[in-house]
Amino acid sequence: MSVVNKVPVMTILVVEDEEAINEMLVMILEQAGFKVFSAMSAEAAQTILGDDVIPNLILLDWMLPDISGIEFARQLKKDALYQEIPIILLTARGEEEDKIKGLEMGADDYVTKPFSPRELIARIKAVIRRSHYFSSEGVLTTQTLSMDIEQHRLMINHQQVELSPMEFKLLQFFMSHPNKVYSRTQLLDQVWGRNIYIEERTVDVHIRRLRKILDKHEQKHLVQTVRGFGYRFSIVD
Repeated sequence: MSVVNKVPVMTILVVEDEEAINEMLVMILEQAGFKVFSAMSAEAAQTILGDDVIPNLILLDWMLPDISGIEFARQLKKDALYQEIPIILLTARGEEEDKIKGLEMGADDYVTKPFSPRELIARIKAVIRRSHYFSSEGVLTTQTLSMDIEQHRLMINHQQVELSPMEFKLLQFFMSHPNKVYSRTQLLDQVWGRNIYIEERTVDVHIRRLRKILDKHEQKHLVQTVRGFGYRFSIVD
């Protein structure tokens, strides 16, 4: 009997104001196995993100009707909730100076129109592989921890460890965003959801529980308190 390891479906947000190109991109990406959300303006894209959609990648057109893709990328990279999401710019601009400007403003890569579907998919997969947001196989790892997201399994030093659903979700977020500091409010938004109204002390309670579990395996040091701000998952010695 063979065992098939399922790969989590990657989500992409397409922001393109030309309807024909937008529809073509959605079709190409869905055929490649991605889950796709689409918007025709930065405002519409922000509405989608505001509905708790956190894509694995944003495919962003340079020229948009409200603000430029460059400016929207800059805004996203300043927001702790979205700054880790990789961005690929779609642009008709072929000049080297424009490409450099896009990368400097926060884009992770660019694709010049016209492009082939194969090139686009290859670039998307390459950027996602480089991203810490999710591993391509749905497994997050450090030197001592291994988290299988699809099977909802955590291994610490090769020993399976039981976590509650919320503890698992909290640790998954931390492992997906290593070495960055998050406030209690940001953790509530990302882990519990923006539409859930609970006190910030709930975060502290779950952090204590998670640390207690990690401490049994001498890994308590991974979740650190940053005085005056919040918490950080550190994988730096």
